[in-house]
Amino acid sequence: MQHSPKSAFFQYLAQTSPSPMALEIDSAEGNYLTDRSGKRYLDLIAGISVCNIGHQHPAVIAAIEKQIHRHLHVMVYGEVVQNSQSAYGEMLVQYLPPSLNSVYFTNSGAEAIDAAMKLAKRATGKFGFVAQENSYHGSTQAPLSLMSDPYYTDPYKPLLGPVYFIKQNQTDQLDTIPWKNIAAIIIELVQAENGTTPAQIEYIQRIQELCILNHVLLVFDEIQTGFGRTGSLFAFEQYNVVPDILVLGKALGGGMPMGAIVARKELMQQFASNPILGHITTFGGHPVSAAAGKAAMQVLIDADLKKSVASKANLFRELLVHPRITSIQGMGLLMSVGLSSFDEVLQVIPKFIEKGVFTDWFLFANNRFRICPPLTITENEIRTCCQIILSVLDEMSK
Repeated sequence: MQHSPKSAFFQYLAQTSPSPMALEIDSAEGNYLTDRSGKRYLDLIAGISVCNIGHQHPAVIAAIEKQIHRHLHVMVYGEVVQNSQSAYGEMLVQYLPPSLNSVYFTNSGAEAIDAAMKLAKRATGKFGFVAQENSYHGSTQAPLSLMSDPYYTDPYKPLLGPVYFIKQNQTDQLDTIPWKNIAAIIIELVQAENGTTPAQIEYIQRIQELCILNHVLLVFDEIQTGFGRTGSLFAFEQYNVVPDILVLGKALGGGMPMGAIVARKELMQQFASNPILGHITTFGGHPVSAAAGKAAMQVLIDADLKKSVASKANLFRELLVHPRITSIQGMGLLMSVGLSSFDEVLQVIPKFIEKGVFTDWFLFANNRFRICPPLTITENEIRTCCQIILSVLDEMSK
């Protein structure tokens, strides 16, 4: 007898935590998720910054349907011309600075980080890295090497190294790094899993100066901050600093799995020789993912969704005022709301979900909950959502 989806989930699928949320999602459309009973939830997670234009956008669905009738997988990445890949690569480059003119598509953001680290070692002849404390770049072994928290890394050591960790916005720490031995520094302009903590402009500009002086590659991880999330198409535009390598993922695929690194052509060509196939992937830049991603990016641009991000973020900040809220931080619609403790966050999240608001917590800021909705969220939806959040906090106060 066939199991129910929930029982099959627990019996046959590997689990990532002792107590998964296990919400049974039957469908998703626009800014809402719907469970098997027909209950709707306003989505404040957007698949962790994946669904920036909402769920099941008609343009994305149409692009997927068109592509699946042409072809699915035909060959490993980089060996044959596939129109959806080429067209998406051209589109991305058109919206980036001239030095970011070559795209390598991968399957995920974590794989893209891995590729960026390989490319930095190949290009510089060095093997040290600098990363920020409490950053998150993925869970495979190379990105995991860039994670500072021993709780997550110790069970898997030895990892890649040496990796030197710095605290975000602590400019004085930069002078302690042996820069001559460093291949690349990998930066999240907004530390997404550290409670959406933004970097300061002066800090990023100082890092760029040190990179130029010491021939270190500057890598920006915009896996979560890309595609309008922070109010500009890419967050680095707000810092007046262009990276040597830009890492993309999440919203890049329009809801389909996809990652990428973008760099100058001369740098990227080092993957093509000495050795040949210096980086290779079977499904990277899958034609369906490329078609979906290009369609989603076109929607983002045509609707100019980034234009309203600041006003929507300000509305959240204006409405979410409560004695239990300690702070709201972030950039654009990548935000977090602070409470007194992790226990309190764990108490309120199920109550939010019960009242139809879907959110969760953070790896490195467990006293905060997430506000990262589709960029298509409306002002009325924001007001309704904030009313629910405040009502739950009121109930907690009684």
